[in-house]
Amino acid sequence: MAKQALADHIRSIIFLTDEQMELVLSYFKPTTHLKNELLLSEGMVSQYMNFVVKGCLRIFFIKDDGQETTRHLAFEQQFATGLVSFIKQIPSFEYIQVMENSELLRITRKDFYYLLNVIPSWEKFYRNYLENAYIDNIQIYQREITKDAELRYKELLDRDPKVVMRLSNKIVASYLNMSPETLSRIKSR
Repeated sequence: MAKQALADHIRSIIFLTDEQMELVLSYFKPTTHLKNELLLSEGMVSQYMNFVVKGCLRIFFIKDDGQETTRHLAFEQQFATGLVSFIKQIPSFEYIQVMENSELLRITRKDFYYLLNVIPSWEKFYRNYLENAYIDNIQIYQREITKDAELRYKELLDRDPKVVMRLSNKIVASYLNMSPETLSRIKSR
């Protein structure tokens, strides 16, 4: 069931023969994780690409003042990794935290890059992932520069209401780059 969800997700992006899909899926290993578990901490080198079968992962960093800032949230049928660390194999400046008890399919970096060498269309899959990560980061940057807190919250409700429904105000505020108090005031209006 879990690997079928991954296969469906991959097929929505690229074509693989049955043999290629079987090979790709063979490298993804199922894991379960408890709420609040850290999969990656600052200073560790990211070794896994994570596909969320059930649950939620949060990628965040801690600013010099100790404030957590959430960069990305990955729910069901989405991938998450500390991308800079994963690509460059350098210590991460980000954390990956399990936000709900979660079921993942994980592939090691070594196996992920092996697939890039043996399945030409896997490069298209990776390019799609990288392009979407880039677009997400640009949209976050533009949102922070051009929109006030209330508009950021309203757009999040329209675009991705599960973030507000499934996560605490503290995490939602961190994702929207505002204080929990500001978020509470906006929600009360």
